[in-house]
Amino acid sequence: EAIAAKTNWQDARVQSLDDLNWRDALKVGLAQCLAVLFPGTSRSGATIIGGMLLGIPRKVATEFSFYLALVVLSGAGAYSLIKDRHNLHTGDAGYWGLGLLAAFISAYFCIRWLIKFVSTHSFAGFAWYRIAFGGFILLSYWQGWVDWSQKVG
Repeated sequence: EAIAAKTNWQDARVQSLDDLNWRDALKVGLAQCLAVLFPGTSRSGATIIGGMLLGIPRKVATEFSFYLALVVLSGAGAYSLIKDRHNLHTGDAGYWGLGLLAAFISAYFCIRWLIKFVSTHSFAGFAWYRIAFGGFILLSYWQGWVDWSQKVG
């Protein structure tokens, strides 16, 4: 909430997605790049917080974060399809179509709910969750419960 107190939203230049210009998009995109530099950092969280630090209202920053995600995830999906094209068969098109439709519908409703939630609630709960989960990961490593040294994939 300290970020919200820093800016008076009524006086802010940006009140909706339509008010963003290319400079705003570039700055928020650079904030998103910071998430890649710090493993375990939430890409969308870095984008939203970065936007808010730039004076963009929480709801607009959240919406923009999801629009950026569409581009990034579409590119990653296209790359994966090209890379694994030898595994694709025309007989599986119905399954792919059904999976795409189910993913689209569930993502649409989840994102709609999440944008409403994030635009009206603090990030404090998410921050505490991250701290607690990080503590659990460290504890499980120190106690030897899980071998975190093995690579996945």
